[in-house]
Amino acid sequence: MTTAFRLDGKTAIITGGGSGIGQAIARKFAANGAAVHICDLHLDRANATAKQIVETTGGIAFAVPCDVTDAASTRQIVENIAAHGRVDILVNSAGISHIGRLETTREDDIDRVFRVNVKGVFHCMQAAVGPMREQGGGVILNLASVAATAGLNDRFAYSMSKGAVLSMTLSVAKDYLKDRIRCNAISPARIHTPFVDAFLKEHYAGQEKEMFTKLSNAQPVGRMGLPEEVASLALFLCSDEASFITGADVPLDGGFLNLRG
Repeated sequence: MTTAFRLDGKTAIITGGGSGIGQAIARKFAANGAAVHICDLHLDRANATAKQIVETTGGIAFAVPCDVTDAASTRQIVENIAAHGRVDILVNSAGISHIGRLETTREDDIDRVFRVNVKGVFHCMQAAVGPMREQGGGVILNLASVAATAGLNDRFAYSMSKGAVLSMTLSVAKDYLKDRIRCNAISPARIHTPFVDAFLKEHYAGQEKEMFTKLSNAQPVGRMGLPEEVASLALFLCSDEASFITGADVPLDGGFLNLRG
């Protein structure tokens, strides 16, 4: 049982790997044998994460500056990684949020969220499927959200983008079955990341504790999820033990989708 969910000999590309959920996934994958390429817009965060992985676990980690909205540079990054080995796993974790309903969402808000959350995932998947097909298979894991399938207050643009991520996941899973490329999504509910703390500080100064409790209680289990819990599910879905799973949207939501009310 000690070898379950291992990624020994596999190479993983993790976007948004310098912080939050992406960082937790990078750490988890490296601790379980994968060589991880931490792709992040903020190179300082990617470097810090890679350094921590190497120094604390002896894992293999590389920091890669990456703007997923730039199709040409994203493709070049993936091609460079493939040229030095393989691209076994792609995790699309890079993303941004937006607060607002239909009437308060501007066109440039839509464009910004779409450019990162939708086109960024598109660019990375399009760059990775070629090397994966040539090597005989691979795994793509996209970070969607419960917002893709549930109505959330003031999340118009964000929900739109995560719905698109889920649809792209299903399309890629279907189109690349014969190429042995699996494609799945994780749909988390609220996860306690630095973004949550910054959001509360900005919008609820002086009321952070009360609002944190309120947001935690939105999940029926009474708390937010942890990045490490998302990482554990990601590890399973990207491991050989999950080889019968593709085209799945797996909720990690503390009962949010099915147990509310």
